This record gives sequence, C-alpha cells and structure tokens, in this order.
Amino acid sequence: MDHKPSKSAEKLAAMIKKAIDDGKVTATEREKIMMLADEDHVIDPQERRLLGELQNMIDNGSVKVVPD
Repeated sequence: MDHKPSKSAEKLAAMIKKAIDDGKVTATEREKIMMLADEDHVIDPQERRLLGELQNMIDNGSVKVVPD
C-alpha cells in the first residue's frame, strides 16, 4: 500500500504552514484550504491531521481568523 502524501496534501500543508507562520488566516484562505482538502473527494489521514492542527490553533487563539 502506498503511503505517500497526495498532491493535495502537499499543497494543503504549505497553505496551513503559511497560516501558522502568519498567525492568521482569512476567511477566503480558510475556504480555499477546505476546498483543497476535498479536491480529490477523499480527505486522507495526513490531510485530516493538518486540518485538525489548524483548527486546534484557531480554537486556542494561536492562529486568528481575520476578515479578507
């Protein structure tokens, strides 16, 4: 079984890393992240982990959701 990250997971990781580095994410960026995660109609374990990490950081305030 192949456990390489999907291309969408790699793009997703880059987008989420940018949000974490910036300490903020716009509503549009957050929507793009969600669309990218579902791009191949499968949210694989790596994508699920990345999304969970971002959500936890939003919940604890280390990443802020800001207006566009």
